[in-house]
Amino acid sequence: MGCLKDKVKQFVFIFVYMLHEKKLIKNKLHVNTIDQTIDKLIHSEESFVRFGDAEIRIIEGNTTKFQDYAPALAERLYEILQYKQEHILVGIPDIFDSLELYTDRSKNFWMEHLFFSRKTYLKYCNTSKVYENAFFSRLYYIYKDKRQSGKWFQRVKEIWKNKEIVIVEGEGTHTGVGNDLLDAAKGIERILCPALNAYLAYPRIRQACFACGKEKLFLLAVGNTAKLLVSDLAKEGYRAIDIGNLDLEYEWYIRGDKNKGVIPKNNVIGFEANEEAGYYEYLSQIKERIV
Repeated sequence: MGCLKDKVKQFVFIFVYMLHEKKLIKNKLHVNTIDQTIDKLIHSEESFVRFGDAEIRIIEGNTTKFQDYAPALAERLYEILQYKQEHILVGIPDIFDSLELYTDRSKNFWMEHLFFSRKTYLKYCNTSKVYENAFFSRLYYIYKDKRQSGKWFQRVKEIWKNKEIVIVEGEGTHTGVGNDLLDAAKGIERILCPALNAYLAYPRIRQACFACGKEKLFLLAVGNTAKLLVSDLAKEGYRAIDIGNLDLEYEWYIRGDKNKGVIPKNNVIGFEANEEAGYYEYLSQIKERIV
């Protein structure tokens, strides 16, 4: 019975999506390609924030895997999603015109997501804007044809080439550790944040960022909280880019992993564990640890 119910649900998700794809229901949201978004980030000084299913779930009043619902967080998120703040590019998933680029598993996920949340996008997004591509941080796993992934990753590295960067990330993320993702940067500092419910520590995270020089480029991998941080940093004249799971995608790309395998470094937590793993350079880069 459960299997039949799932098949019926899947049929409904596919049918409703096809109505939009065939233009029988007009799509009011438009998203730039990955290449267009990367171009803007290389050739401008604009900050960048990405919205995905987790942010939409918070806006809709739900708790997510990494963040408990908080009304104040939801309010900030839907304000930013409206794309009205200066010097910030806003990205949403490139899912509104077609899903043909994506694997069957990803297509099914996004069809279900849109079935329940398309109205939320239409309510809070600015339909007069062309949004950037939130899949900037999802350059490998979701795509059927993965041959372009290497080119995208190489181009992304140009964004921080020869720049002093500050990584704001959840403890255990280890962005760029054990790979060459950040090798083009001139220097690296890190601010470590709670991996769960980072929003509860937001005042301290923001304060730690504001203690850094405005000449530095911030790369943020701290979940929903990254959206607020991009907004607040941009208001004060900093540049910040929400990179999300970019490092994780890069690790899967390097390994040719199509099954979202566990990356060992993501489970290395604490000073002693990092020493044991030989992550001495990583430890030397930590400017502040917020728990």
